Amino acid sequence: MNANNQEIPSYQIRCRMSQEAAALERLCQVVRVRGFRIARMAMESHGDALDVALTLEGSRPIGMLQSQLEKLQTVMGVELAAETQASAMSQTA
Repeated sequence: MNANNQEIPSYQIRCRMSQEAAALERLCQVVRVRGFRIARMAMESHGDALDVALTLEGSRPIGMLQSQLEKLQTVMGVELAAETQASAMSQTA
């Protein structure tokens, strides 16, 4: 394992958004531009809404990303579910 990977924080975010054309693409673009990498993504459709669960990796402040996601017109809400250290995950392996 690379020692640098152990220092990168991992975050879990849940996002509810309107089901519109290119909504997921805009969400992914904001995540990428703000300096985070999507490690895992799950999406469920509920009528006109999408529930998106993301596991992100990045060393930038997660609050800034959360704020930017909330500004997207299609986003109804963003919840920071958890923060973990990648090193803690590798220690259990």
